[in-house]
Amino acid sequence: MHPSTRINWRPFLLAAALAGTSAWTWAQTPTAEPSLKALFDTAWLRQPEAQALLARREAAQAQARAATAWTPEPPALEASHRTDRLLRNHGARELEVGVAVPLWLPGERQGAQTLAQAEADAVESRAEAARLRLAGAVREAWWNGQRASIELEITRGQLDSARQIASDVARRARAGDLARADQHQAEGAVAAAEAALAQAQAAAIAARQQLSALSGWPAAEVVPASPIASPVAEPEPAASDEPPHPALAELQGRAELAERAAALAQTQVRANPELALSSTRDRGASGERYGQTVTLALRIPFGGGPRHESKLATARAEATEARAQLALDRARLQAEREAAVARVEAARAQLAATERRASLARETRGFFDKSFRLGQTDLPTRLRIEADATEAERQAARSRIELAAAISAWRQALGLLP
Repeated sequence: MHPSTRINWRPFLLAAALAGTSAWTWAQTPTAEPSLKALFDTAWLRQPEAQALLARREAAQAQARAATAWTPEPPALEASHRTDRLLRNHGARELEVGVAVPLWLPGERQGAQTLAQAEADAVESRAEAARLRLAGAVREAWWNGQRASIELEITRGQLDSARQIASDVARRARAGDLARADQHQAEGAVAAAEAALAQAQAAAIAARQQLSALSGWPAAEVVPASPIASPVAEPEPAASDEPPHPALAELQGRAELAERAAALAQTQVRANPELALSSTRDRGASGERYGQTVTLALRIPFGGGPRHESKLATARAEATEARAQLALDRARLQAEREAAVARVEAARAQLAATERRASLARETRGFFDKSFRLGQTDLPTRLRIEADATEAERQAARSRIELAAAISAWRQALGLLP
């Protein structure tokens, strides 16, 4: 390899990082379910914004270097040759070589530097806002998967209970204690539980596939098989957890960028002037001696006119729009935070009520199960008590999920990542 050859290793390092993350992801065992943060991290690596972030940073750095250069554009070499060979051919010759250097307009260089800094800040704020939007999508898919997993677990328990009741009814029907109609009713309850289980399995598969497509994890591993009593939840935000919201930072960056662009456009009232230095060597006819002259020229364009006015008005309009959108989103996010807090409090109260109901329903089911076995309760009452107990457990499990999801939505409204 030649010593002066330079290789850009950044694309290879990024590809290796993505490949390593994918290999690490797929190498996990089924018992090592990913956390919400792990799903978010792998999902972010798959996003176009993440893969283009390095190039955008390099572009912002290049823009900053251009703003600190001595000239707004690179110098240009000018060369011309004049002869009368095709006409009179008296031997007239002229060779001119020069350099034209563009010049900064007053205040243009400082405006270009502030614009470059605003662009670099906007790149980072846009990336953080994209991460927060992705976090919202991952959180929604995560809790949908948790709900589907809980529903599947409850319907499996419901099917087991229905089958146990049907087995008891069949045994007592063979002994003559219950009628055949009771056996049919018990078998019908089993069939209904089997249908509910099939529906819950389909919903769970759909939720897993959605989260798998978003994160890149295998569909069989994306939803932890957690017990009903302890869903995986994010920590509740503390009073100090109120960082600058990425969505507001993105709009703030857009506004700053538009304002800096407007300020730069205001200084660019005309095209850049040029300073030219050239040397001419010529003669008038054959036999004459060549003469040497040096020319120093300054080229100053006229004003930009309507084009400059259009550029300036467009930049000011974008700045005004970004500022107005910033005010609207600030009010919206404040309302979302207050609503998220209220949702958490309501979910906590609902969880206490549903857990109390589930506890009473379990005790009632135990009473009626014993009385049914002793022949003191008929089958319709036993099935109704079983359905009530199952529904109470389902509501309690859903309330636990909803409380955890409400805390997650609260963190999302505060701009906190998983």
